[in-house]
Amino acid sequence: MEKIVNRIHLASTPGTIYFLQVAWEKDLSIGFVATLSDGQSAWTGTVSEAEISREAADMEMEREKYVEELRKALVLEARPANIYNFDISKDEENADYFRFSYEKNLKDVSFRLGSLKLQKVSAPAEVIQELISYCLDCIARLHAKNEHLQKENERLQSDWNDVQGRLEKCVAAKEELETDLYQRFVLVLNEKKAKIRNLQKLLKEAKEPTEDKIYGSTSVETAAEREDDYEGSTDEESEPLTQPASVALGTERRDSLLNSPDMVDIAPSRKRRQRALTTAGTGPKMATHETDLQVNKKPNPDPPEARGKHSIKTSLEIPKNTAEPEDLFDDI
Repeated sequence: MEKIVNRIHLASTPGTIYFLQVAWEKDLSIGFVATLSDGQSAWTGTVSEAEISREAADMEMEREKYVEELRKALVLEARPANIYNFDISKDEENADYFRFSYEKNLKDVSFRLGSLKLQKVSAPAEVIQELISYCLDCIARLHAKNEHLQKENERLQSDWNDVQGRLEKCVAAKEELETDLYQRFVLVLNEKKAKIRNLQKLLKEAKEPTEDKIYGSTSVETAAEREDDYEGSTDEESEPLTQPASVALGTERRDSLLNSPDMVDIAPSRKRRQRALTTAGTGPKMATHETDLQVNKKPNPDPPEARGKHSIKTSLEIPKNTAEPEDLFDDI
């Protein structure tokens, strides 16, 4: 059986302290026994399950909610002040009984939760002794619980200190590791920076002579191209003034020779033609032509490309001067 003892004040005698003990089995909803004492006298009464149901029906409340209200009013130890009122009065039907009632205050309105009949106990000393014993048992239980909680608190404190010590060690190790890693990182970073600077220096040194060579070769090529353009333009301007018809014919013949699959060497035929022209009386003409070519070549030595052009033109012009019908018959 479970019991609970509370200290209450009655509305009729607010200066008197009463002790209310409520005992029940299994659950408060199936009934309970109430004992009231002022330290000299004692009263006791019983509330059945049917009476609880009847009170809930009279108040038009659900039974579970009504039982919860009873628990708050009679059993709850730390209940709010000035919310529940208690009072005792003589029963009108029987003078040997007293009516113990309990109410709940809602702002300016109060409503009755219930009431029960209390009968005066013939031997109140036993009831008072039982109340004192229960209070002492509660004190002993609370003391044992307090000791248990104290030991648990000490154990938790010890565990907390241990965890705190480990955490501090972990933090110190972490900071030491971070410092070591940072120092190593700085060393590696400095080495990488030095290597990068050296590579940049070598790359710069390698680029400088290359740029000088490129600039020199570019200037030489530009000068050569300008000279070739100048000389080529002079030759091209002089040739049309002297021999426009021969240049056009020579160009056509040169293109036909260049486009032909095989180049024929005309040097042997030229020698034979020269010998034939010498015997036929055309030697002075060839000599005069060759002399003019030599005179033209001496003052202005042409570059390889110009010389190639002149040689091609000469080789193409010789057959023009020598390839006549009578010369061919003379060769035969």
